[in-house]
Amino acid sequence: MSERVSADTVAQEKPRIDAVIAAVCRRVVGHERAVKILLATCLAGGHALLEDVPGTGKTRLASSLAAALGLSFARVQGTPDLLPSDVIGTTVYHPREEAFRFHPGPIFTQVLLFDEINRATPRTQSALLQAMAEQAVTVDGEVKPLPKPFLVLATANPVESQGVFPLPEAELDRFLVQVALGYLPESQEVDMVRRVLSEADRDSAPDAVVDAEQVLRLQQLARQIFVHDEVLHYAVSLARRTREHDQIALGASPRSAVWLVRLAQALALVSGRHFVTPDDVQEAFLPVMRHRLVFDIAWADRADRDDLLQAILAGTPVPHEREVSPP
Repeated sequence: MSERVSADTVAQEKPRIDAVIAAVCRRVVGHERAVKILLATCLAGGHALLEDVPGTGKTRLASSLAAALGLSFARVQGTPDLLPSDVIGTTVYHPREEAFRFHPGPIFTQVLLFDEINRATPRTQSALLQAMAEQAVTVDGEVKPLPKPFLVLATANPVESQGVFPLPEAELDRFLVQVALGYLPESQEVDMVRRVLSEADRDSAPDAVVDAEQVLRLQQLARQIFVHDEVLHYAVSLARRTREHDQIALGASPRSAVWLVRLAQALALVSGRHFVTPDDVQEAFLPVMRHRLVFDIAWADRADRDDLLQAILAGTPVPHEREVSPP
């Protein structure tokens, strides 16, 4: 196990983390919780699937987060004619040099937004699997590492069924979280429209609060957040209960339990704590689990799925918080 991070170290990083969230929220109105989850996903070393109807701010959120983190950003639009080489890159022969040269695709970035990933064919979707799991791609038999940190934010429209290719379970499992932004309350929607219409907002992006080196340091700190055995057993118990539920056809895998704890560690860091509490696990549970489980047909609606997961949370004994701090 890696060395534990101290409370003082976390306290020193907290203002910087808060500044990243504030910078993104100045440009993306009303989605502070989603911003927090996506930042924690980045710090946990995972990837995120943003599933919602068009026009809810998914692309704006992705580009703003990349800018605030000081990371390079690229966008790919999913279409049925998109080829794997359009994402990864291709090797081109240069007659003057009498040599082949590799031209990197947009995946060679630090934050990749794959817009409408379910419009790309399964062949193109599968081009992401190695990149998301290993932070590298294989071209002509040669493994090429991707820039670090590497974060994939993919969007999907759950409403349309024409011309889309549902993501297979193996690919869904590569995403640490699934996040839905949803519609804003009326007052916040008015504020959002006002900001977008203002001259100052046009083509603006948040200033970088941190840089790639600092993000990598925060990722290392997240892995050093203390997890008490009681919290570890609690997370595993939640995962196991999904396998025993009579309305879930396929429950959470052991890897899901690992990612649940990883995200809880990152959420604790974002909250300014050097240890994980049961609240962190509960906050991570729905985003980590909702896209990994196979539900019975009666539970196909996303709201019903969330209600079922909430019921699992409510029915699982919670360790007392005073018992889970570091000794």
